[in-house]
Amino acid sequence: MNVFQVLKFITVNHKGIAPDQVALTDLNGKPNAVMTDLLHDILTKVYLFVDLESVENTQEVIAKLTAVTPLPDDVLDEYQKALEQTVYQVNFATKKELVEIVYDDFI
Repeated sequence: MNVFQVLKFITVNHKGIAPDQVALTDLNGKPNAVMTDLLHDILTKVYLFVDLESVENTQEVIAKLTAVTPLPDDVLDEYQKALEQTVYQVNFATKKELVEIVYDDFI
């Protein structure tokens, strides 16, 4: 499973994960601030311009963002790489009201 599939699959209170409700963490549980900020940016753009229900993969997300935003290709490439990160675990930190997506940051 990858980050994109987690975002499509997981809901909080019957809604998609809000950008401020998700963090990317490494296998040791340490949050990765750079990747988390990138994911927040991706989610903000996706929720504005893409219907997650209607797309099946990251290529469709990037194609839709390419069509409706002036984002440069290098930014869209980074978005795609982040969305395709392999997920090893999803942790629901209820006290923090946070969904932690655990991935291996060395891949």
